Amino acid sequence: MDENAIVLEDVTVKFNLYKENISGFKEYIIKKIKRELISEQFLALNGISLTIKKGDVVGLLGFNGAGKSTLLKTIAGVLQPTYGKVITNGKIAPLIELGAGFDMELTARENIYLNGAILGYSRRFLNEKFEEIIDFAEIEEFLDVPLKNYSSGMVARIGFSIATMVKPEILIIDEILSVGDYKFQEKCEKRIKMMLDDQTTVIIVSHSIQQIRDLCNKAIFINRGKILTQGDVESVCDQYMLYES
Repeated sequence: MDENAIVLEDVTVKFNLYKENISGFKEYIIKKIKRELISEQFLALNGISLTIKKGDVVGLLGFNGAGKSTLLKTIAGVLQPTYGKVITNGKIAPLIELGAGFDMELTARENIYLNGAILGYSRRFLNEKFEEIIDFAEIEEFLDVPLKNYSSGMVARIGFSIATMVKPEILIIDEILSVGDYKFQEKCEKRIKMMLDDQTTVIIVSHSIQQIRDLCNKAIFINRGKILTQGDVESVCDQYMLYES
């Protein structure tokens, strides 16, 4: 049995950064046809190689613009690497962007079924788990309110509740645990810790070093698209704090 949940082999992601202001899609097309677009390539990820074992809870550390979100999106399959290979072994539940997979014009009730379908849950399953989802998310009073009237924290509650209703084999969390009140963050952390017993692999980006220390057994520190260090959570967090100062 393969013990690896995620393997990245020399993964590089390049973006084109345009140096001029373009007022709209029409102007972009005209300039592209005329070959007047001035751009430079930006290496968001630069030769990333790593292996994450099944059941590991990995904290991803790095400063703004280090490539953390790009790395998560590449692992989740949202972005394709320019070079290199990404191998994942198991169903992935990505909690990467607040509101991703939601229609903000629809109610919370409607979005539970919409987002659940995107994650591959049947309507029958969602019917069975509906009360459990809204109970965990604590949104009973706002079920039939359009999501556009929700706070970002309430949207995060629904997303987390749906994504973790069936324990995924790989859970990817980008800053979502930093949104919302302290009590709800504790609930999320408790659910993540329960997943450890079922060998769920978790990757977390959080600005809270304490949260990383509490939840994770491994950590990766990236800067400017490269891995600076990786290993046990305490030593990597210590190096990150020293680097920051």
